[in-house]
Amino acid sequence: MKTNAKGLRILMVAPQPFFRARGTPFSVLHRIRALIAEGHEVDLVTYPFGEDIAMPGLRIVRCWRPPWVGDVRIGPSIGKLVLDAPLYLATTRMLRRNTYDVLHSHEEAAFFCVRLARRYKLLHVYDMHSSLPQQLTNFSSYNLKPIQAVFGWLERRVLETCHGVITICPDLATVAVPYCDDKPHAMIENTADDAQVFGDDDGKPRVSYKLEDKTIILYTGTLETYQGIDLLLHAYAPLCDDYPQVHLLLAGGTPAQVEKYRDMADALGTAQRVTFVGSVHPASIQQLLEAANMLISPRCRGTNTPLKIYGYLRSAKPIIATDLATHTQVLDHTIAELVAPTEQGLGEGMRRLLDDPSHAARLAASAGARAAADYSDDGYLARVAAFYRQVIDKNAGSGATALHESTDGAADELAQSTIRGEQ
Repeated sequence: MKTNAKGLRILMVAPQPFFRARGTPFSVLHRIRALIAEGHEVDLVTYPFGEDIAMPGLRIVRCWRPPWVGDVRIGPSIGKLVLDAPLYLATTRMLRRNTYDVLHSHEEAAFFCVRLARRYKLLHVYDMHSSLPQQLTNFSSYNLKPIQAVFGWLERRVLETCHGVITICPDLATVAVPYCDDKPHAMIENTADDAQVFGDDDGKPRVSYKLEDKTIILYTGTLETYQGIDLLLHAYAPLCDDYPQVHLLLAGGTPAQVEKYRDMADALGTAQRVTFVGSVHPASIQQLLEAANMLISPRCRGTNTPLKIYGYLRSAKPIIATDLATHTQVLDHTIAELVAPTEQGLGEGMRRLLDDPSHAARLAASAGARAAADYSDDGYLARVAAFYRQVIDKNAGSGATALHESTDGAADELAQSTIRGEQ
């Protein structure tokens, strides 16, 4: 094992389509970028879907795709459960063929990486993007107590046996820290700048969407139900008569989701005042942010901070967000218009910013200042580097398997049956 954090060989395992423009893949991407910037090499084992990213020091290894699995959606699904078995096999194949210093697991890949790290005498870093038992509450099909109990047990086991934990927001830190003992933990928010990887295209959204003279309220992100898009559309409809210059622009979502919400806007009589652009390349996001007059995040469920919030802050535009922990871990009333997570609350928030340009300008200036002070890309890179140095220093000379020795065989077997999808 290395006695310093320079020049590590890292095997990273991400049960995600990589790369795809949504939360966790963005986080995985920037973890890799930060590690490579420190002189490490990363082999990434991931799903057989997504865009290849060329980056010196990164090798992407995609697991086998069962012929009946065409893609995976956001959140838990049978498709993900099926794919985690070939993901496990691809991980073991890489471990047999290569020598690594660290096994870095994301999300549920940690369940089988616990055993693999012990077997191959590696340090195990757990990248905790969500509390998996909590995440199940956002998806009604899997929000069942027996399933939550199993995932809760597995999550605790990972936290108790890994060598270091990264969390992405204060809420997750409160879940992880009680099980960390004295092992390294870092709360590293997703403040990395996507433009550092994808650049910034020269698109002109106002021209492309014929909105040159409009006041644009912009939403970016997925169109999953917990994002509150239905609340937003219903809150926006009553504004249309009073503010004829206002236009709602939504970027993100699958074609089926876009069609669903476009039909909703049509039923509300606002189809001509709402533009859905669907999923856009990350290089286009900055131009959308610059074209907007205000930004909105109507999320109605969940506790993790939406990744888009950091981009919103950097844009130095006025922000409207629901007054829930998912936002208030980062936002407060000095940098955003925080509103009740209701149609009325969102509507009143939009009206306040439209009616009071001075208030909107103050929020925007404060948001930009907060981003520069606390959420810079350089700061993100430095936090990842410092965490890895701490993990290496903590375990130098102690043997990578020391924290794993007490794990019993029954626990290992349950973790393996979980990734195989056994009942």
